[in-house]
Parts: sequence; structure tokens; C-alpha cells
Amino acid sequence: MILDQFKLDGKVAIVTGAGRGIGQAYAVGLAEAGADVAIVDVIDMDETIAAIEKLGRRAIGIKADLSKGEKEAPKIVAKVVKAFKKVDILVNNAGIIRREPFAEHSAKNWNDVIAINLSTPFFLSQAVVRQMQKQGRGGKIINIASMLSFQGGILVPGYAASKGGIKSLTMLMANELSKDGICVNAIAPGYIATANTAPIRADKKRNKAILDRIPAGRWGTPDDLKGICVFLAAPASDYMTGYTYACDGGWLAR
Repeated sequence: MILDQFKLDGKVAIVTGAGRGIGQAYAVGLAEAGADVAIVDVIDMDETIAAIEKLGRRAIGIKADLSKGEKEAPKIVAKVVKAFKKVDILVNNAGIIRREPFAEHSAKNWNDVIAINLSTPFFLSQAVVRQMQKQGRGGKIINIASMLSFQGGILVPGYAASKGGIKSLTMLMANELSKDGICVNAIAPGYIATANTAPIRADKKRNKAILDRIPAGRWGTPDDLKGICVFLAAPASDYMTGYTYACDGGWLAR
């Protein structure tokens, strides 16, 4: 039955930045589909863990400084394998944004954003891929891109560069890893109501300009992203790899 192809029973997922917001929705959505979930964050993860355990799934929280991805990645994977014996799914969700005009954008802001948004997904994916290759059963990696993977944006040069890089990295990974049965795709969320977008929503002029362009007529919510995450993690998408999928209320179509 086709609905069985969307089940994640017996799968183990890692979701970074899942203490709240979009990452929390991804983690809970995967658990609702049947997966056990390892959450990686620097903030408190108790709320997400409780939501997953309430569903009857197992969950662990791993505190890690994702600005140091090269150092932290092998440790994260080792802890997940110790707890769950394997890794089937990785969602590289953790990310930050720094707003500053291009000519004034500081080296610190640039380096901080690139480290967490681009370098850490690279290093964590490397560590997870090595584990998946050892297991010999393939797997799913889901990177988190952005509308700025397709557009330039304003005032966020580091963020735009990192998300453009994620889109290209996703394609490269798909090209190299398909032979191992590892599918790699990316989700590009549209304008989602989270803490990251609070400054924009508070700006009445900017908020109106955004809403006027979204055919759906509203900001998205973290729950709007659960379906695409589960789909890309599930067997239903086994012949899909290397693509960045927008979930944006029609923003890019406008």
C-alpha cells in the first residue's frame, strides 16, 4: 500500500537545531511517522524530547557547539550509534542569520554564519555518510536551504552565500552518494514565522510587502514543513535525489 511508503518505523534520525521552531517540527514529524530521533542543539531540548516520547518513540538530546562542526560531528554520530545502534536519516537544520549591509558586514558575522550553516552540514554529513556506508543499507540526508538559495536577498550576505552553498553541496552529494543508496535532497522553507524572522514581521512595511507577494496570503508555520521532511526521509522518495524543494506558499512562483 502506498501509505506504507511514508512510514519510518524502525528508523533512526538525527535533527540538528531541534530544540525549538522549525527543527522541533521536523523532529516531531519524523517521530509521528515512526522514527526514533536524536536531537542536537545548544539550547534546552526537553520540550522536543517530551513531545517525541509522548508519541511512543525514543529520543535523546545531544548538546553540541555546532560552530565547531569538524570537531563535534564524529562525537555526535558516535553518541547516536551508541544509543540507537545505527543512523538512517540526517536533517541538517541548525542555522543562524546575521543582518548587516554588505559593505559593513563584519568578518565575525560572515565566519559565524558560514561555520554553522555550511561547514557543519558538510562535516556532519561526512560523519553520517561513513556510518551509513558501514551499515550498507543506504539512507536519507536532508539539508535545509532557503529562498535565498534561489534569490540574493538583502542585508544577509553570509546567510545568502551559505544557503546557495547548501543547494550546490546537495547536488554534489547526490552525485557521489547515489551509488551507496544514499539520497540527498534539500528543503527550502519560505517565510516561516519563527524567532529568526521576528524582526521582519515586526517591520510593518516589510511584513506587508512579503505577505503581498505570497500567493497563500500568510506566513508559513513550522508544522507546514513536516510533510516534505517526512516524504524526503521515507521510502516514497527513494528515486528522488539532488534537488532543492521549496515549501513557500507560492513565493517563487510569483
